[in-house]
Amino acid sequence: MDILHNDIPSGLSFRLRPAAGQAAARLFLLHGVGGNETNLMPLAQALDSRLELVFVRGPLTLGPGQHAWFHVRFSAQGPVINAGQADESRTRLRELVRSLARADAPVARPAVMAGFSQGGILSASVALSAPEDVPRFAILSGRILPEIEPHLASPDRLAPVSAFIAHGQYDDKLPVSFAEHADGWLTRLGVEHDTRLYPVGHTLSADIVADFSRWIHQQITLDSPNRSPS
Repeated sequence: MDILHNDIPSGLSFRLRPAAGQAAARLFLLHGVGGNETNLMPLAQALDSRLELVFVRGPLTLGPGQHAWFHVRFSAQGPVINAGQADESRTRLRELVRSLARADAPVARPAVMAGFSQGGILSASVALSAPEDVPRFAILSGRILPEIEPHLASPDRLAPVSAFIAHGQYDDKLPVSFAEHADGWLTRLGVEHDTRLYPVGHTLSADIVADFSRWIHQQITLDSPNRSPS
């Protein structure tokens, strides 16, 4: 994971943890605002070794070692985002997924995308607009942007999608109401999902990581063509 790879089609940089043996799936992990691709690397120890992990760096530079997917400011009315930057990042991430998938040919690896805070927001945006590329996603202390609505895939395209939502009940950055709203929205869209709330703030607790790891394991077991009978 020491090498920073640069994907030319998407213009995004990432670090890679190869799977142990043949990869059952490729998991893209996205950091929050002001972080970088190394922030979620500790998750590698808790995740299934059959996963190829792609730690992606946000395209915007806020300072030394500080990156983001879009600019945001927090007002009394809630977060105010740069919607153009958010959409540009969504498009770039979709292209990264496709770029790595092309390199897989002729063996396709199922893609999962997950992220913390702003990274979770982008994970939802990519999967809900391009479910053929990313049929599994997780929002960890994030939300679903209302700005994604014009880009939502049709209900028949969203039918195979599965999602995981984890959120702190005492989150002071993105209130738990965002998770409740995301849960309701996914229900209306007919997207299968598991929503879990935790007695923490804006963070990834051990319980969140454990539940996320179990969810990922279930998803790749379902997707794996070589899965063992239960």
